[in-house]
Amino acid sequence: MASTKDSAGSSVRNTLIGVLIVAAIALGLFGPLIGLKTEQNMDNELILLFRPWHAFAAILAAVVGYLIIKAVKAAAEKRAASATTKPAAAPSAIAKVLAPGGLAFVIGYPLLVILLAGVGGIPKWVDNFGILILIYVMLGWGLNIVVGLAGLLDLGYVAFYAIGSYSYALLALHFGWSFWLCLPVAGILAAFWGILLGFPVLRLRGDYLAIVTLAFGEIIYLVAKNWKDFTGGGAGISAPRITFFGIKFDGTPDGFAAWLSWLLSSITTTFGFDPVTIPPAPWYRTIFLYYVIVVLALMTAWVTLRLRRLPVGRAWEALREDEIACRSLGINTTSTKLTAFACGAFFGGLAGAFFGARQGFVDPEGFKFIESAIILAIVVLGGMGSLLGVAIAAVAMQGGTEILRELDFLKSIFGQDFKPELFRMLIFGTAMVIIMLWKPRGFVSVRQPTAFLHEKKAIGSDNVKEGHG
Repeated sequence: MASTKDSAGSSVRNTLIGVLIVAAIALGLFGPLIGLKTEQNMDNELILLFRPWHAFAAILAAVVGYLIIKAVKAAAEKRAASATTKPAAAPSAIAKVLAPGGLAFVIGYPLLVILLAGVGGIPKWVDNFGILILIYVMLGWGLNIVVGLAGLLDLGYVAFYAIGSYSYALLALHFGWSFWLCLPVAGILAAFWGILLGFPVLRLRGDYLAIVTLAFGEIIYLVAKNWKDFTGGGAGISAPRITFFGIKFDGTPDGFAAWLSWLLSSITTTFGFDPVTIPPAPWYRTIFLYYVIVVLALMTAWVTLRLRRLPVGRAWEALREDEIACRSLGINTTSTKLTAFACGAFFGGLAGAFFGARQGFVDPEGFKFIESAIILAIVVLGGMGSLLGVAIAAVAMQGGTEILRELDFLKSIFGQDFKPELFRMLIFGTAMVIIMLWKPRGFVSVRQPTAFLHEKKAIGSDNVKEGHG
């Protein structure tokens, strides 16, 4: 009994010491950043304003977050101590429900937006949310081949994204190629550069591989920014818009609205009804782009699932788990690494080509290192090797970033000059720490093996070397 009391007292004492340390660190960090603010007065002089309540709120949030993390870790340790055997999780049942439901939601999402927000909500909810999230889902699934399946840490994945964008813009601008012709070419060029990156780094692993891929991403960014005669430099270059078999999504006489009016009129007049006229609207293009990226993302998922069941996919998984054992089994690790880089880069190039067509403009500022970090964070948080987990993480990170722009009620607390979106990296950094403590192997940390003996089972994430499950 006495030992139990001593243990409880020690735990409380350690918690109080931790709270004081967290509060001191938060005070040193948020005190100058949030508690102090500079403004210009009527005499055009710079004055310093003190905002103690803002700093106190930030410190209180840090302390509460620390206590929540402490409680979650204590509960996890208690469960681990009391459990004699840890059964393997079976995410297949959840996936069987989430996958079809999520697919149905994605397909019907534009219609849902029109019903709830009207056509005026399409630019924000379909373009800024739906299309942007699906682009990062596709990028996450592409990087998942390299990092999640093959176990090769790639910090320069945004380079292939940039290669795809510039390939489309340059080919369409100078040679007049259509988007549908440029799309596979952009993916092939990105895959070619993925192979070129793979050759010099065949002997590298871990941190060394990460440094080399990071350097590759920075090289592509600097080339795009400084080679003005080819890429336009910081000014960027324009990219033609997507057409569908020559049909433009604008208000021209031969645009989509005119074509649809002709089609519907032909049908109605056949049955004796009056002709139908569809007025032109800018949101037709948004809906079309949405379904284009849906098809591209689903194609990425389908190809990834098929590749995992092929010998090359099993070789990727073997390489991820243990490269030495992989070599001892007679697997050619050179070709295995190169195929992983090439396949991942191919899908990054496709996403880049679509991004250039969606923007109608390509400049190097959209391909900085932070983009690679975000894509890698999506893969890690979702659970490396899990398509469902990567999709959930992309929705949480990119959707959460856009949701911050809608939190106008925070201005009544922190002032009218407060912009929540400016703190997105701070918020997501904190959220990532909490998630990694709660789910260290990502949202979906268990998966079914592609090869099994006699009986198909789910493998617990604690039973494999890398912890991917």
